[in-house]
Amino acid sequence: MRPKLLDLFCGAGGCAMGYHRAGFDVVGVDINPQPRYPFKFIQADAMTFPLDGFDVIHASPPCQAYSRSRNNGMVKDSPRLIHLVRERLILTGKPFVIENVEGAPLHFPVLICGASFGLGTGDMQLSRHRIFESSHLILVPPCIHKRGKTIGVYGNGTNSWHRERIGRNIKESEKREAMGIDWMNRKELTQAIPPAYTEWIGRRIMEATAK
Repeated sequence: MRPKLLDLFCGAGGCAMGYHRAGFDVVGVDINPQPRYPFKFIQADAMTFPLDGFDVIHASPPCQAYSRSRNNGMVKDSPRLIHLVRERLILTGKPFVIENVEGAPLHFPVLICGASFGLGTGDMQLSRHRIFESSHLILVPPCIHKRGKTIGVYGNGTNSWHRERIGRNIKESEKREAMGIDWMNRKELTQAIPPAYTEWIGRRIMEATAK
């Protein structure tokens, strides 16, 4: 029987797909509808949803308050929920993972990079750093960006980032290939975590909890 994983603040399911590939049955919870979520989905407030009945819990609280865009006036009154989420997860006594952007107040986080898993498209490596806090020690492959072109999937999905760096627009198909995600729309893709990240983490948690 596959262990059950609860995916809080699940979005359109990038994290969920990785955990599924690692061997978990995944249930997603988000306050907003997620019609393209690839597994069982429950529309509810992740801050009050019952946490019992799951073997592992993953949470991706809103990142906007911690992101670089907070310094350019694009983010206003965004919630800071990480400490509250952490308190809830610790009380369960279950293995947990919290994901967010660089600069977020995670405890002893590890950083995961797309290039660590060979993600990208054509001659472009995926530039997408995310940090993860876990109840279990997790070792991750290092960030190994080489000199050359990178592809990013940021903000509202516009192409100004790429025009400045590589001199051309990037197709949506290229972004999906780079992320390893083929079921999301443009907006969902900009908020997503590549499944390769959580597949790696999920397998490490499987190994740790099996001992």
